Amino acid sequence: MPTQTSNNAGTGLILTGGGARAAYQVGVLHEISAILVESGWHPASNPFGIICGTSAGAINATSLACGADHFADAVGRMLHIWENFEAAQVYRADSLGVMRTGARWLTLWSFGWLLNKWRKAPPNSLLDNSPLEALLTRMLDLGSLDAAFSNGSLHALAVTASSYTAGQHLTFYQTLADVEPWVRSQRLAQRDFIGVQHLLASSAIPFIFPAVPLNWGGRMEYCGDGSMRQLAPISPAIHLGAQKVLIVGAGRLTEPPSINTETARYPSLAQIAGHALSSIFLDSLAVDIERLMRINKTLSMLPPELLEKTPLRPVDLLVIAPSERLDEIASRHTNSLPLPVRTMLGGIGATEARGSALASYLLFESTYTKELIALGRRDTRARMDDVLRFFGVDCSIRTA
Repeated sequence: MPTQTSNNAGTGLILTGGGARAAYQVGVLHEISAILVESGWHPASNPFGIICGTSAGAINATSLACGADHFADAVGRMLHIWENFEAAQVYRADSLGVMRTGARWLTLWSFGWLLNKWRKAPPNSLLDNSPLEALLTRMLDLGSLDAAFSNGSLHALAVTASSYTAGQHLTFYQTLADVEPWVRSQRLAQRDFIGVQHLLASSAIPFIFPAVPLNWGGRMEYCGDGSMRQLAPISPAIHLGAQKVLIVGAGRLTEPPSINTETARYPSLAQIAGHALSSIFLDSLAVDIERLMRINKTLSMLPPELLEKTPLRPVDLLVIAPSERLDEIASRHTNSLPLPVRTMLGGIGATEARGSALASYLLFESTYTKELIALGRRDTRARMDDVLRFFGVDCSIRTA
């Protein structure tokens, strides 16, 4: 039975984007930790040698990597933060903050031709996420990454962003291993020391949070959310050496379809925005999973002599994704948003049930995040045998 971190070099973890929806990931990770400990793993043992994240998933991934020397404790710290979240920890939610960005931004869209003075310094986004930078600086001990790499608890960390400047999808990775940067169509990689700026860029939801400048090959590029133009979300983990990958999704993969019995109405701005964000955050992952499964099936049909001649190798895959629609859960919690934010979002229909998909990405409030965490735990416990098989644990051996 594997219990040592030295066995984790080929095991990858991919945490996807989704703003506040990323609370679901914490529930999944907490339950995985509990299942492994119940089955004989040491609580300190990190099961994931390669950790990759995008958007809010990049923040969770980096937090987990910083605590790679004690997996259970790292998950516990993440759980404490997500169970006690307030929107004000992520973006300015007070009246003045909302007026300086959101209200001013929406007004500029409508009357910008009259507001010459704002053309010189227009607002950059709907919300001001400067509180998030302060939170990340407090919660992350980025210096601990060096120790984790040195003692073998961690083999690679990767986060992704999207360059508005060059139109490329960028992966920043940190590892001691000899991994050359990869170049694919619209996808580039660069070895770097992961920092708070990378996480702010990776999680900069388009239009909602401002772009962040990052150094790419000696030049500055303004970057936004890594889920944009992410054609192959699984690719970084495989490039970094993963032979099996656990993917924690943030919706759509296994959630039931929406049933709408109302007469169709013209979509609100929030409904359109939520649909667009769901396409950015969720669709490419589902397509990449289908692609990998087809490759695995094709490779399984090749005779050994032909399999030796191809550079492709099968990748063991486990996907855990919400069994309930997260936008419907969000619709029950929109009243938890601070009044200035709720008022602004209500103006574009985000507090209505049909516009709740947009709210589901911005609901950094404990009433919502706790429900997603609980859902992540339930979904993972329901897949207990799959989890044990993924980590090579005999499903018949379970301790109380």
